[in-house]
Amino acid sequence: MLLRMTARRCPDLPCEVAFETEAWHAIYIVSQHTQPPDEPPPLDTIVRMLAGFGGLLNRKHDGPPGNKSIWIGLQRTRDFVLALAAYNAAGP
Repeated sequence: MLLRMTARRCPDLPCEVAFETEAWHAIYIVSQHTQPPDEPPPLDTIVRMLAGFGGLLNRKHDGPPGNKSIWIGLQRTRDFVLALAAYNAAGP
C-alpha cells in the first residue's frame, strides 16, 4: 500500500527510492523487451509496468493500479530478478 500511495503522490521520484537496481532493470526488460535506460525511470512508470504483470490493462480511462495488481506484480518480479541473475551468471 505504501508503494501505491508513494507512486500516486510523488510520481516523478526516481524508481530507485523503492526498487533495487536489479529489480527495476528486470521489470523494464520484461515489460518493454529492451535494455533499461541509464537513468532510472519515474516511480509511476515502473509501478504501472509492475502492475501490468499483476493484471493491470493500463487503458486510457483506467484508474491507477491497485494493491492486488501491484502485489501480484511484486511476486512475479522476484522470479524475473532470479532469472536475470541466472542468465547473467551463465555468461554468453
